[in-house]
Amino acid sequence: MKLPLHLLALAGALFVALAAASRGDVSLAPLFTDHAVLQRDKPVPVWGRADAGEPVLVKFRDQSRRTTTGADGRWIVFLDALPADSASADLVVAGKNTVTVSDVVVGEVWLCAGQSNMEFTVEARAGTWQAGSRVANAPAEIAAAHFPLIRHVRIAPTVADTPADTVPTGGWQPTTPQTVGGFTAVGYFFARDLFQKIGVPVGLVHSSWGGTPIESWLSPAALASQPEFAAVTARWRQALADYPANQFAYEATLAAWTKAEATAKRDATAAGAKTKPKSDGQKIYATWLQKNPRPRVPRGPGDPWTPAGLFNGMINPLLPYSLRGALWYQGESNADRPAEYPALFAAMITAWRAHFGQGDFPFYWVNLANYQVPADPTAAAWAFLREAQTQTLAWPNTGQALAIDLGSPTDIHPTNKQDVGRRLALLAKNRVYGVTVDDTGPTFADVVREGAALRVRFTHASGLNAHDKPTQSLEIAGADRIFHAATAKIERETLLVSAPAVKEPVAVRYAWRNAPVANLFNGAGLPAVPFRSDRW
Repeated sequence: MKLPLHLLALAGALFVALAAASRGDVSLAPLFTDHAVLQRDKPVPVWGRADAGEPVLVKFRDQSRRTTTGADGRWIVFLDALPADSASADLVVAGKNTVTVSDVVVGEVWLCAGQSNMEFTVEARAGTWQAGSRVANAPAEIAAAHFPLIRHVRIAPTVADTPADTVPTGGWQPTTPQTVGGFTAVGYFFARDLFQKIGVPVGLVHSSWGGTPIESWLSPAALASQPEFAAVTARWRQALADYPANQFAYEATLAAWTKAEATAKRDATAAGAKTKPKSDGQKIYATWLQKNPRPRVPRGPGDPWTPAGLFNGMINPLLPYSLRGALWYQGESNADRPAEYPALFAAMITAWRAHFGQGDFPFYWVNLANYQVPADPTAAAWAFLREAQTQTLAWPNTGQALAIDLGSPTDIHPTNKQDVGRRLALLAKNRVYGVTVDDTGPTFADVVREGAALRVRFTHASGLNAHDKPTQSLEIAGADRIFHAATAKIERETLLVSAPAVKEPVAVRYAWRNAPVANLFNGAGLPAVPFRSDRW
């Protein structure tokens, strides 16, 4: 088979770029474990390490490929594109020893990445930030999780200063009630919805880390690609410079906090003993803890906020595994600087596609849910971050699923991950798998003045409705740029928006808050994309 030029170039780059390996038995890259899912209908790279100059034979189904390791101990072969196949088979790699990977199937592989809302698992995780939270209806979801052809592999959270070639994983796991609790919930519900429609194996490569900014996920080359990214690296250099002093102050603050916490816990226990039920003591302590959170460890060496640190540690080791596309749920940690996000996000998508060497593969993300931070109900930092995400739709083969109606203003982690996964699956069904469905809610097209009102027109607005209530979270402004709450009349696929205080309106906004009440939908039940007609 004659390989495409981009795969030949990728193979050559792989040998040049990876650091020299320690010599030893033939071994495979991290994603080649028992129960693996290989991507259908694309050439399949298989690679690993062995002694320099060692002949290596790779066999899978009716294909065999031979190669010889380079001087750096690296080897790679490409299997011809494979049709979907749910029958179990062995992947055998032989050098001076033989490695057999069992129960390998062929289907659709999706990379699931981002921060905590992608990391959020189906079941609560004791001893973690998710100890007290799990997906809605979790017991029933777990009990019904009998999908052995949906498989998940967790990439261990890993920071690296330079691009790594290996990373620990939990190995591929078929979906059972015993395993699904540890799966990315968004990814699992996406895969379940997809599998039930297309009927082929679905593999989820889960690489996420809660609380991390997008710059941690950019490759070093991407961070160096645009002059404006210098601000990102400059901030990090300053954080490293400030780290010794900040660490010293943190240790003193932590010591004082630990002492105060012990006192608060003792007082709460004593107070609780006098109440009925006695568990009120736990509530007293929880209230204290909410008002007095544990001091945060300062950013410094080895921190997951290291620019490019998570690409190096958690994405680079996966290259060039063949996949269908990527799912992304991130943005909360960048909401305080949304102006940077469009360029960073576009650079990350472009870089990932270039590094995987599989063209402009589908890249779908979740537009941030409603969350009230800070307490000011007029705050709109998240609205600007949502807008930055929406702007990225200008890049090819991208799509977004909205969660503006699914969250809670008091919880940064919506527990309704089922609808998030379902909406991502709508994008994949419609754009990848030839299943004709609506995948996008009403999207602002333009606005025209009609007397004292503004008429807003949309795309994807068939069946436009406000769930039998007045449309919420609308504002209009005149030339003074002061926005006032507005009302609207739905007329077919348009809104006629007005406010008594604005006689000559020039601009309109919808859901332009951190945590708006967003109740505008199309007939498919998909929410309208938050928008503004101004650029003030």
